[in-house]
Amino acid sequence: MTTAKIRSAVLAPALAVLVAALLCAVALLVSGDSPLQAFGVMISQLGSGTVAVDTVNSAAVYYIAALAVAIGFQMKLFNIGVEGQFRVAACMAAIVGGTLPLPPVLHTIVIIAVAALSGAAWVAVPALLKAYRGVSEVISTIMLNAVATGLIAYLISTDTFGQLEGNNITTPPIAPSGWFPGLTLGESGTLFGMILVAAVLGVGYWFLLGRTRFGFELKASGQSPTAAAAGGVNARRMVLIALLSSGAVAGLVGLPELLGRDHAYTLTSPSGYGFTGIAIALLGRNHPVGIALGALLWAYLDKSAVALDVVGIPREIVLIMQGLIVLSVVVAYEVVRRVDLRAEQRRVAEAAPVAPRPAGVTS
Repeated sequence: MTTAKIRSAVLAPALAVLVAALLCAVALLVSGDSPLQAFGVMISQLGSGTVAVDTVNSAAVYYIAALAVAIGFQMKLFNIGVEGQFRVAACMAAIVGGTLPLPPVLHTIVIIAVAALSGAAWVAVPALLKAYRGVSEVISTIMLNAVATGLIAYLISTDTFGQLEGNNITTPPIAPSGWFPGLTLGESGTLFGMILVAAVLGVGYWFLLGRTRFGFELKASGQSPTAAAAGGVNARRMVLIALLSSGAVAGLVGLPELLGRDHAYTLTSPSGYGFTGIAIALLGRNHPVGIALGALLWAYLDKSAVALDVVGIPREIVLIMQGLIVLSVVVAYEVVRRVDLRAEQRRVAEAAPVAPRPAGVTS
């Protein structure tokens, strides 16, 4: 890796985090709180209780969501419907897993397959509209997020597949044969087993898009559909593959918690992961390692909000920091890009041969 690439990969995100921390420190001073106390609490809380394990578990969920977004980004497609896709998929997987008796392992595989297929099916309409009618995937996917909310409310109502549990409505619980076993670390908590699936997805994403002809054609279609078509690439087919793959990965977002902790889908099941995935994909620049670091940072900041509450510091400072990090990353990468461009221009100018003067010409 060249020095310029290392600078772009390391310096830009580090600069963004530093700038975001400085701006948050200013916000804390304005509000009358101590930045040193706030940052000290955020750092010290990582070693207490189950915070470290909870951070990794949340990061796995964020990582899968960001990968789903990044697949679309690689082809200049903005799948803003990851939120609806993962929620519908989690609901369908919970219903099938809770009503279909199967032996261990096979039960878990079926639940994962149902989730992936449900996510892909939910994005199929926007994919077809984009490929054959040029309809913006941003509009169609975000509209389907609202439809997903209504569909889920119908599916888990007591008139369909839901059942009343206290003040909550839930799908039938998934039997232990369908659970994805995790790694118990004693008092520190239990790591979700789906972390392994997230890691496999990351490796597959890196290999498929960065080391195969298919990945090259996918990105080429996003850069210039006309040029890709001239090279024999079916851009329409690539749009369908990219969005369907994005939807399939999005369908797995809810499974770490569904198969590792909750074992049912309820009215109070977590939401918002799809939109967080967009921010993390931007933070990680669509690179699997960058996305992993971004997911860990985001999850760590989420857990820090609770610790700040305990000492009387507004937890909203975490939201401010998360937003500032995303904005700072965009600015930092642009600054580093321009520095690299100017350095390259200077190198080219210095390496260019000096044209000899014509005979008889004096200065």
